[in-house]
Amino acid sequence: MKRSAFDYIVVGAGSAGCVLANRLSENGKYTVLLLEAGPRDNYLWIHIPIGYGKTMFHPEYNWGFYTDEEPTMKNRRIYWPRGRGLGGSSSINGLIFVRGQPEDYDRWAQAGNAGWDWKSVLPYFKRSEHNSRGASDAHGGDGPLWSSDIEERSELMEAIIRGAGELGVRRTDDFNAGDQEGVGYYQLFTRNGWRNSAAAAYLKPARNRSNLRIETNAHATGLIVQSRRVIGVRYRQGGEIKEARASGEVILSAGALQSPQLLQLSGIGPAALLRGHGLEVVHDLPGVGENLQDHLQFRLMYRVSKPITTNDELKSIWGQARIGLKWLMTGRGPLGIGINQGGLFTRILPGSETPDIQFHFATLSADMAGAKPHPWPGCTFSVCQLRPESRGVVAIRSTDPMEPPSMRPNYLSAETDRICAVESIKYARRLAETDALKPYIAGEYKPGPGVRSDDEILDFAREYGATIFHPSGTCKMGQDAMAVVDARLKVRGIEGLRVCDCSVMPTLVSGNTHSPVVMMAEKASDMILEDAKGYAAAA
Repeated sequence: MKRSAFDYIVVGAGSAGCVLANRLSENGKYTVLLLEAGPRDNYLWIHIPIGYGKTMFHPEYNWGFYTDEEPTMKNRRIYWPRGRGLGGSSSINGLIFVRGQPEDYDRWAQAGNAGWDWKSVLPYFKRSEHNSRGASDAHGGDGPLWSSDIEERSELMEAIIRGAGELGVRRTDDFNAGDQEGVGYYQLFTRNGWRNSAAAAYLKPARNRSNLRIETNAHATGLIVQSRRVIGVRYRQGGEIKEARASGEVILSAGALQSPQLLQLSGIGPAALLRGHGLEVVHDLPGVGENLQDHLQFRLMYRVSKPITTNDELKSIWGQARIGLKWLMTGRGPLGIGINQGGLFTRILPGSETPDIQFHFATLSADMAGAKPHPWPGCTFSVCQLRPESRGVVAIRSTDPMEPPSMRPNYLSAETDRICAVESIKYARRLAETDALKPYIAGEYKPGPGVRSDDEILDFAREYGATIFHPSGTCKMGQDAMAVVDARLKVRGIEGLRVCDCSVMPTLVSGNTHSPVVMMAEKASDMILEDAKGYAAAA
């Protein structure tokens, strides 16, 4: 068995892992190993924003997970795409720059997670950011991760913005300055028309450092634990089992599905689950895999009365050639934007003091994400509840590290979530029926005119609701009995081990998750390096 030694080992080269690999190796003092189960990010369609559709089902760059049968969703197994390869899900996501709401982070701090309030995390958001508008009180101007404006305005999106105005929602040009409420164009994680994934932003500049080693196609199979201290990682690469030792720490950044899986496989998790699979209980930590949360989206699709949608540009070889040439020459057009151009955040539930739903507007329609667009002009209004109350669980199915875990999100199990599902779909319909959109909307394709009553709408939600790709919360940060990590992201009861990815979110942020995870990794790198100084001083 081959062995190697490093100061730090980072498991998973996604949104968090790429940041950690860069920051921990930056000062040259420490050796860092980054393990990634997937390949290098050499596939061209990863880097072209509209390539989202090409990677949605790609067997090499996408884990292609499915949930267990969901009793609350008509016993469907729901497809959960997750990025596989350098950049992780940041290499296949929708590129949307949303931080969430200040209140999200203040709630984390109020739950006992000191240092995670909005005022404390804003500097890390800014440190990560290279905003195309430049630096400001709310934004960074020289960070690694580019967030860029959509330069061209869409006739249909402009009509949607006017329609939202009829419903009392103001236009905004910034969802990330503290007040999220409004309607407008998203900024995207692109740089000069190319996707700016975590790998492109953080890993590419660091790849040639002599103290950073990046191993791809290296699937972590378990942690090496001695006397309740993690001293290394076992991984499978090229059919061979290898070991890497860490004199400092191991940081799990494998995501909300595979970080808890790896902990459980290593004997860290709910004792009953571990014993049920014949595993030695290294540390009974009942919260590992619990508290699973996700944003459930409902996609309303409309026929458009004018040939002004992306469907129209993609339906012929000549149209595809035109948009390809435009992107090559200017970095603009559909290839440089991706799928969703605009968003809307508003309140629909009684008592909500901040937005509780989010829209993604696409000037494109297809029967499912990643599928071939419809042959007629179409658009999609995707709406999700921002702070779902339903909670699920991730649990190993066996001791085989190559077998995906059981994923049970329990969508719509909470009454508030069912109410929000119905009301959000009704709100989307009111938006489509505004005067501003009457010249553009030719008819509702889905759900369709036959779906009218609340019961019928909820039935539609159960039959067609899908993930918006934000599973989180399964190794939550906190102080209660179900917390897995503390406020410094250290695994409770185990030395030499941290978790940094979506899994540590105590509650799901109100929006897309990539930017928050990058922020968390920026903050985690500071904490890890601070602790390293402390250890050195004590020695």
